[in-house]
Amino acid sequence: MTDPRTGSRWILGEKFDQVYPHLGSMENLWYKKWKFPCERSLYPFHDGKYSDFAPVFETLIQKGIYDGYSDEYTQEFLSTAEDLVAQADAQAKEGGDKKSAIEIYLRACAVYRIARFPYINSAVKTAAYEAQKKAYMKAAALFECPIQDIEIPHTAGTEEDEGTMVPLYVRWPKGASREAPVPAVLLMCGLDGHRPDNTVRSDEFLKRGWASVIVDIPGTADCPAARNDPTSPDRLWTSILDWMASQGTFDMNRVIAWGLSAGGHNAIRAAHTHADRLAGSIGQGAGTHHFFSKEWLEKAKDHEYPWTLLPAMRLKFGYTSETTMLSEIQARFSLIETGIVNQPSCRLLLVNGTHDGLMPIEDSMLMMEYGKPKEARFFTGLLHMGYPPANGCVYPWMEEVMASVGGKKV
Repeated sequence: MTDPRTGSRWILGEKFDQVYPHLGSMENLWYKKWKFPCERSLYPFHDGKYSDFAPVFETLIQKGIYDGYSDEYTQEFLSTAEDLVAQADAQAKEGGDKKSAIEIYLRACAVYRIARFPYINSAVKTAAYEAQKKAYMKAAALFECPIQDIEIPHTAGTEEDEGTMVPLYVRWPKGASREAPVPAVLLMCGLDGHRPDNTVRSDEFLKRGWASVIVDIPGTADCPAARNDPTSPDRLWTSILDWMASQGTFDMNRVIAWGLSAGGHNAIRAAHTHADRLAGSIGQGAGTHHFFSKEWLEKAKDHEYPWTLLPAMRLKFGYTSETTMLSEIQARFSLIETGIVNQPSCRLLLVNGTHDGLMPIEDSMLMMEYGKPKEARFFTGLLHMGYPPANGCVYPWMEEVMASVGGKKV
């Protein structure tokens, strides 16, 4: 198969037509994909511990439970997570070991995260996410710089289609005030990575004296924005940026958006729709045009996503059937088809692995053909998001952008 625009073969090569080996059974998923990162506490097992997960996966294998979209999958994790929360509660009691309590709460959050994978599509998975958020805020309350769980008015939303409040996780460095406003990162989460999954990133921002505002993207978790309206993210960012400006504690001349995976699409769109309000934006592992095509999605569903991708995509974008989604989604959401890329943009960094089987590297390259010149860092042969080394190029770029602009915009 070839890139329909150029006739060239996809950079992904022969992998484009492959069904990846972790699919088909829980045994495949665990032993061919997830056991390795779990042993090393790497995404999506960051903050987790192998000994918490291994028995659960062995049980899933023994019971023949494979479908991650099912409640029976989720339920196998819950007792482990609940036990960890109880252990952490005991540690957090007055006079207890705060550091140990944080570690155990975060281990519980990792278990809840995998329990609610790959998409929050039922009451059971919603309850797992609620429990994850509750455990996470217990941990975050013990941080030296706590994370605040805040709801702000969705002032730019449309009342008939969207919720009235936007949930955010906000973290300020010490000393932030109206007299001393700080730079900030607007972190746009992904399809399965949500607000409680970003401690390491918010820690990195703190080290640099930056605040963080972490938000779930439309169609995921408890984001209020309309999922089937391609313009709803624009209203979401307007509400958030207006709220940030009203606080006086954020340096509004130094706000960078960073979108992760599915959030990368949002960050690239925001770089154009909110060009005058962002110092820069990062689209990491982003889909922009080809990703939304029927030809790509019919193959990408069998690539590196833990289970088939299409059910999560259908729910995220608000379609009633996969057939309808595949026939309509590119015309509605492509940044090329909708003309978004022809608008002026702020500085924009594109990051990914060249062998990303979910969001084609061609989608990042395509952005170079439109509008203002872009910046990019691609990682040869690496998979989705360019992990693990990709973040090593993102932080220096952010530092340079923050240093290149002046103080608070009035």
